[in-house]
Amino acid sequence: MKIDKNQRQYFGRDLEAMSFAKNYHRWILNEFRPFIGKNLLEVGAGTGNFSELLLQHLQPESLTVIEPSNNMFPLLEDKLKSHPNTKCYQAFFSEIYHSVPVLPDTVFYINVLEHIPEDKLELTYVYEMLPIGGHVCIFVPALPWLYGTADANLGHVKRYYKRPLESLVQAVGFSLVKSHYFDIAGIIPWWILFCLLKTPAVKAGQVSIYDKMVVPLMQKIENLIPMPVGKNILMVGKKLRNKS
Repeated sequence: MKIDKNQRQYFGRDLEAMSFAKNYHRWILNEFRPFIGKNLLEVGAGTGNFSELLLQHLQPESLTVIEPSNNMFPLLEDKLKSHPNTKCYQAFFSEIYHSVPVLPDTVFYINVLEHIPEDKLELTYVYEMLPIGGHVCIFVPALPWLYGTADANLGHVKRYYKRPLESLVQAVGFSLVKSHYFDIAGIIPWWILFCLLKTPAVKAGQVSIYDKMVVPLMQKIENLIPMPVGKNILMVGKKLRNKS
């Protein structure tokens, strides 16, 4: 994969404040929890918000985090420096997936895959690296018609529909073990803010209110009733065999 050196300087990911709200991230983690092993790898870890959650709630045997950005990597490294079982790499996954010191059994893409133009090739590398029985946990923005100013400012290449993403994951070789839309309540606010009003980014106060007032209720509802649509897609693929 050809790497654009300009991508090394990237400020966008932590601007996606919705995905870093505490209740929201715990909800994502709880969805993935049954499929998470002991040796973890997070691709595009940003400044380590989800990484910290993994360490605090799961206490894995090892956590490898990868972040290519020149400006965000020092923050990530500083945040995780007190955890002896954690290794940080400033790189793209395609550059080092064949040489990580601890083979992961679970790989995370939390609001990352939408930044990668060659997403199929990226997931092919993941499939090659994972052992049989390993999982890839994916969380991406959904619904291409929701692509707005925030997506552009965050460097999103695309938003996804569920079925094409399922087909992509399966084409790489993974067996789907979980796939559903996520956060239906966020669709209208996102469309108003970033498609209609062209707001450049969500504000911290808006995130706090949504996280405290809406997320706990929606988590309960969506745990009981599958949603036909949502602002995001949550998906888990499992490697059942090596490719011949």
